[in-house]
Formats: sequence, C-alpha cells, structure tokens
Amino acid sequence: GIPRHQQNRIFEKFFRADNALVKISDGDGLGLALAKRFTELWGGRIYFESEENKGSTFSFTIPLNQ
Repeated sequence: GIPRHQQNRIFEKFFRADNALVKISDGDGLGLALAKRFTELWGGRIYFESEENKGSTFSFTIPLNQ
C-alpha cells in the first residue's frame, strides 16, 4: 500500500512512493499519471483505496455516453 503521507501525489508524473523505491521494480512513474489523464479525457474519474503494508485497489469510471 501507499504511505498515507504520499497518497496525494500518486498520480503525479514520475512519482514513486518511498516503499516502491525500496523494492527492485521496473517502471518510471508514468503509468498512473497516464491512466488518470486518459480517464479524465474520456470524461471519467480514477480513484484508489490504499492501506500501507496491505495493498491498494485502483478503480475508474468512464461514462457510456457524453
């Protein structure tokens, strides 16, 4: 899960939470920023729930008709 004090930054370009930097993982911090951008372009919304040391769940909505 994402530390609470960093959750407000999770959709920023190139942002990686402290606990993600500790592990060896691929990625450059663009995935969630791009997902948010496209979701909003389509008139939708992206959001998440996260509990540190347990995990995160990401969800999004996109309207069928605009």
